[in-house]
Amino acid sequence: MDDALFDAAPAVPTSGGALAGNRHSSAPLAVRMRPRTLDELVGQQHLLAPGSPLRRLIEGDQPMSLLLWGPPGTGKTTIASILSVQTDRVFVEVSAVAAGVKEVRAAIDGARARLVATGQETVLFVDEVHRFSKAQQDALLPGVENRWVTLVAATTENPFFSVISPLLSRSLLLTLEPLTDDDVRAVVLRAIEDERGLAGAVRVDEDALDHLVRLAGGDARRSLTYLEAAAGALGGVSPRSSDRAQSRSTTDNVIDLETVEKAVDRAAVRYDRQGDQHYDVISAFIKSVRGSDVDASLHYLARMIEAGEDPRFIARRLVILASEDVGLAHPSALTTAVAAAQAVQLIGMPEARLNLAQATIELALAPKSNAVIKAIDAASADVRSGKIGQVPPHLRDAHYAGSKKLDHGTGYEYSHDAPFGIAEQQYAPDVVLDAEYYQPTNLGAEAAMKERWERIRRMIRGR
Repeated sequence: MDDALFDAAPAVPTSGGALAGNRHSSAPLAVRMRPRTLDELVGQQHLLAPGSPLRRLIEGDQPMSLLLWGPPGTGKTTIASILSVQTDRVFVEVSAVAAGVKEVRAAIDGARARLVATGQETVLFVDEVHRFSKAQQDALLPGVENRWVTLVAATTENPFFSVISPLLSRSLLLTLEPLTDDDVRAVVLRAIEDERGLAGAVRVDEDALDHLVRLAGGDARRSLTYLEAAAGALGGVSPRSSDRAQSRSTTDNVIDLETVEKAVDRAAVRYDRQGDQHYDVISAFIKSVRGSDVDASLHYLARMIEAGEDPRFIARRLVILASEDVGLAHPSALTTAVAAAQAVQLIGMPEARLNLAQATIELALAPKSNAVIKAIDAASADVRSGKIGQVPPHLRDAHYAGSKKLDHGTGYEYSHDAPFGIAEQQYAPDVVLDAEYYQPTNLGAEAAMKERWERIRRMIRGR
């Protein structure tokens, strides 16, 4: 189930009163700290600018259905809650994990009856809408089309693949970005001081705070869940608001790194994303893959994942490595790396660690060639040194009026008309006519490409 920001999603539809009911002292810290206004929402600045569609929708009380797409813990449920509260609409929640067509229709029928009887509108929040079948999504359409409900549907998957077109076309699609470390840190610090949270009853060491942020992996709800567990692990401190007065008088309630590790049963990985460890570990990872040591590669991959490194950063490095260190010795390496990067965006962590691991293993085991980077570096060096030269006249654009008078295109040999589809003619400028930038190796699939390129080059250059 989606860990949407501060989401305590029920399996069946519930009325808007459930939101208010979650403010009680024994409610989870993440639920008590749910932002009440857009100004309290952390992150998503691209959606919160003055005059933005989201602000106009909520502050202007405009009827419009929303489709929220983003990773877990980024604010999807919170936005639905704020919309409901600030526009005085009833909040009804349906989880796509447990609800079917019957429950969807019942929620819409109830909203319609309420609208007719009292005039009060309803926010229908559908969590994990991508899990709904086409028939279940179709059941939402009458309520959306007739505006019996303001639909807010949340998904962690690309809606263009998982949501039916009629629903997409009737909804405003908002993309939520992963929370940054600074965003998560702000959420934790607010919960420590806020009266709804721990009300200043504890202090958190800098190392412990850094570890909470790392463990959260951009998920605000997860960070508050871990903070609540760590506060509870102190023994004398209750994270519940009913004990705030007693807790505030305690001056030595300090959450340190060891407390966090014990509370969440997960040891801190010594890893500073802004310091030497960040660069040392990624360097060791790349060099291990380049060196074909699968086990070492997986070790460094695991260290980065467990430390909360941005998986997109890891994926980008693998895409670069696929061309820089593997290249055409194993042509599918780039395909695999790009697919892993796309999977990271589509699926998110923790599941995407499998895609990263698969790409890491394939690239580590693949035959290696640095011929691609050597080729482009050599060509770039010539260009930078001034070896530019004029484009041969027969290769110049001949599609505009007057080009024929300049002999542009004259003498060009159409390759498809030549034997084997390869015509003997000059392509490079005179200044680099004899340059041989690409030097294939004899490794893997590149060995066959080397033989082919040498044969083609002789044909092109008439040797």
